[in-house]
Amino acid sequence: MTLRLTTAMTAIALLLGANWALAADKPTDPQIAHIAYTAGVLDIEAAKQAIAMSKNKSVVEFAESMARDHETVNKQALDLVKKLNVTPEDNDTSKALSQAAEAKREELAKLTGADFDKAYIAHEVAYHKQVNGALETLLIPSAQNAELKSLLETGLKLFQGHQQHAEHVATELK
Repeated sequence: MTLRLTTAMTAIALLLGANWALAADKPTDPQIAHIAYTAGVLDIEAAKQAIAMSKNKSVVEFAESMARDHETVNKQALDLVKKLNVTPEDNDTSKALSQAAEAKREELAKLTGADFDKAYIAHEVAYHKQVNGALETLLIPSAQNAELKSLLETGLKLFQGHQQHAEHVATELK
């Protein structure tokens, strides 16, 4: 339990640090596009891991909805960047997100059964809180392109629903 909590707090600290680093230097639309896309890809990867490892119906259904919804939003994001002829730009935040996600996947891979389910859902709650916070306070306000801003706002509403869904599943697992 302590190891999982410590790892979760480390991942959150990485995300917070990445967000604070960007706050000092307002991200550009290409950076915002890459951060948002990366966050979606990482949640799709986490969902696929949960689908493969969990035997809990609620956890698997949650993970399936994460994969489906994030794939849909990421397709919309890719369509938009192609339409706008924008090349998403890798940056410190997207790199930090990827590193934290890799560490979390490795940690989760060592767990089984209810331990895996609880750790995965706890991560999803924390991850969606963090991503939603970044969307609200940094990415949406920093976006210059109206279509990008609109897509981010739509994504925020969807991801707030994900957070609530994850919180509901977490209460079921207690």
